Amino acid sequence: MLWTRAGNVCTLDDPRPWHGASPGLSLSNGGTGMTKEEFYQELLGLPQPWLVERVVLDKEAARVDVWLVHPDGVRWSCPCCREALGVYDHVAERLWRHLDTCECRTFLHARLPRVACPKHGVVQVRAPWAEDDGRTTVAMESRCIDVLLECDVSGAGRLTGLGWEVLWEMMDRAVARGRDRKAHRLPRYLGVDEKSFAKGHQYETLVCDLQRGTVEFVEDERKEATLTAYFAGFTEAARARVIAVAMDMWDPYIAAVRGSLPGGEEKTVFDRFHVMGHVSKAVDAVRREEHKDLRSRGDETLKGTRYLWLWNQESIPEWRRPEFEALQKKDLKVGRAWAIKENLRELWACGSQDEARSFFKRWYGWASRSRLAPVVKAARTLKHYVGGILRSVGHRVTNACVEGLNSKIETIKKMACGFRNREHYKTAIYFHCGGLDLYPAVATATGSTLHLGATHKEP
Repeated sequence: MLWTRAGNVCTLDDPRPWHGASPGLSLSNGGTGMTKEEFYQELLGLPQPWLVERVVLDKEAARVDVWLVHPDGVRWSCPCCREALGVYDHVAERLWRHLDTCECRTFLHARLPRVACPKHGVVQVRAPWAEDDGRTTVAMESRCIDVLLECDVSGAGRLTGLGWEVLWEMMDRAVARGRDRKAHRLPRYLGVDEKSFAKGHQYETLVCDLQRGTVEFVEDERKEATLTAYFAGFTEAARARVIAVAMDMWDPYIAAVRGSLPGGEEKTVFDRFHVMGHVSKAVDAVRREEHKDLRSRGDETLKGTRYLWLWNQESIPEWRRPEFEALQKKDLKVGRAWAIKENLRELWACGSQDEARSFFKRWYGWASRSRLAPVVKAARTLKHYVGGILRSVGHRVTNACVEGLNSKIETIKKMACGFRNREHYKTAIYFHCGGLDLYPAVATATGSTLHLGATHKEP
């Protein structure tokens, strides 16, 4: 008989060939078939000198255990200097989770050898199927990373059968290895923004590469020191090569760029999205005040019109255009505020900063004499930051990439139902938005390492 059965546990005692494999696989071995051990040897793709010693299937537990050994007399490379050395001793048996076999959880067992290196002392040889101190094989970790990129940690746990803590450790390792591999470089075009972590004005500062669309830096708070710390990690020459930094009109960020980058004043660009946001808020404030005044007199003209005044001219839905045109014919304060907002959009159609400066001067005169308090306040704010606004015309850079990443981060937060742990929040941002090479590397027969998975290539 091929099988010895003890309860629901089956082991192969007979050395005769195992013929129970799928007919779709070629199990021929010189015409004599393939044993179960040989099958797993091929399936695992183990390099020499590792061999599958035995395989145990527990059907009731839906579990397969595979024991790996090596022949006597093998010389191993020191993981530090790669000198070939004989075996000093073996560590206690370790266990690694591998990819499932036909929906049965699969585990690898092995006692890794140690060598006595004259230079580095007694050191453990690397397992070719797993990273140092890893609890899963490289194949399993790579699959889990693929799953984590598509869903949240809880969902990945249900799909892989691994625990929440194991998966977070995996994400931490993936981000750490990805950041170690990523070239230490300061992008030429940067976007800076803050992202809310939780209620109570808890923020994270995000620094993004506008050309690659990746998050380069995430840190607590939105203070000057936070952004200054990022720039401090680069040389003076690297900081001098930065061309533009797009941001909103947040004074601590402005001060950090001015203080950290040579010519930082001329490299500060205020994003069009945030500039128009200030004026749009003023238009909405005018609408609220006017609507309140009209309702006190029983007039519901502005009821349900909020978004009509926030939309751009071309964004108004076709089915609401007649309503909007009718409102424009009325002598409404919000109508004047909307016209001022729409006129400001023409600033970015100017061909040069000089042309833009003349345009802004005319626009500011109109806005400041509008007798609409929120609009006047917004106009004065923009005048205070006019230099950075005009530079956005010359550089033609925006924070649209950052806003897109913000939207992706918000989706990650919703999938996770929020984050209580700030470090987990930052890990998730780097994992999904950092453009990192997340996949593990394995040791080869020569002692070098082989990287698996897609790599983020630096142009």
